[in-house]
Amino acid sequence: MSPTPTGRLFGNDLVLTRTFRAPVDDVWASLTDPERTARWFGPWQGDGAPGHTIKVQMVQEEGHPWMDMTVDACDPPHRLALSTVSEHGNWYLDMVLTETAGVTELRFTQRLTDTGGVGEIGPGWEFYLDALVAARDGLPMPSFDDYYPSMKDHFEAQRQQ
Repeated sequence: MSPTPTGRLFGNDLVLTRTFRAPVDDVWASLTDPERTARWFGPWQGDGAPGHTIKVQMVQEEGHPWMDMTVDACDPPHRLALSTVSEHGNWYLDMVLTETAGVTELRFTQRLTDTGGVGEIGPGWEFYLDALVAARDGLPMPSFDDYYPSMKDHFEAQRQQ
């Protein structure tokens, strides 16, 4: 059974959320500790302070490429903002964590420069965030084939609204 897409487009902001039965500090570590990010996205190297550039390896992508990302904001354990400029365009990512009674919500936002590629970008983030859930819960990693192209129409339809 294919996963159900959850992402929504608000103007040029692609927003996805995930909820974890865990304290905010633990979820924060899943987003920032290189050993833990390696389990679902990829490891990173460098100084993670605001204004600094880190190198991030995308282990789920073909060839496991490394890319430079700038840490735009880091407010532990509540907000991490990253950006990158590559051949795939400019990417602005913002992750905000809020905890209520031991349950932490991750609100992931990508600010798109335009919405033309949202049919590919949205399924990609659904996949990566479900990979985060799987890594945290000790479950098998999802397959990207379950996300794309089946979710493409969900995201492209939001461009029309």
